[in-house]
Amino acid sequence: MKWCNARSEKEGRPVCYRVGGAVYRGADNNAVVCSVDVAGYRLPTDVEYHYAARGGLISRRFPWGNTIDHTRANYFGYPASSGGYSYDTGYDGYDTRFAIGGQPYTSPVKSFAANGYGLHDMAGNVFEWCTDWYPGYEGSRRVGRGGGAWNSHADYCRIAPRFPYEPDGVGGNIGFRAVWRSQ
Repeated sequence: MKWCNARSEKEGRPVCYRVGGAVYRGADNNAVVCSVDVAGYRLPTDVEYHYAARGGLISRRFPWGNTIDHTRANYFGYPASSGGYSYDTGYDGYDTRFAIGGQPYTSPVKSFAANGYGLHDMAGNVFEWCTDWYPGYEGSRRVGRGGGAWNSHADYCRIAPRFPYEPDGVGGNIGFRAVWRSQ
């Protein structure tokens, strides 16, 4: 949220995030209010993220179809041949292209093909923050989306899952993508 406000200000756009009417710049983001109608940078809403991840497809598990493998996303493979998921047609384990000395990590932006809307990496790699509060946790946890992470099995890489994240949560599998509304 701070990054979105800073980027908006840098480009002369209005800021989206405020606390008590003042521009949000602090560490505590539980009282932050987002104005989704302004033309500044912000995190997507839960619904926007879901729509964008689908890339125009309906009734599919992933942004490209119903199966997943390591040519489509950075994730931890657990295919049926290892006792896992029938729709995981990749190999067992981490994506070896994104490991240094055996330690896996996130893949660079645009490592995988774009979906129908031209958006890359909408499954796997990292979970991504949304601006919405998670239902039932208003004021304490925000929605995380992104179809899994580099250390997640295929079931988490589907479009549908969402998770409650504490607003100050950090980790090697959490990231964000910013959106902005044209004027």
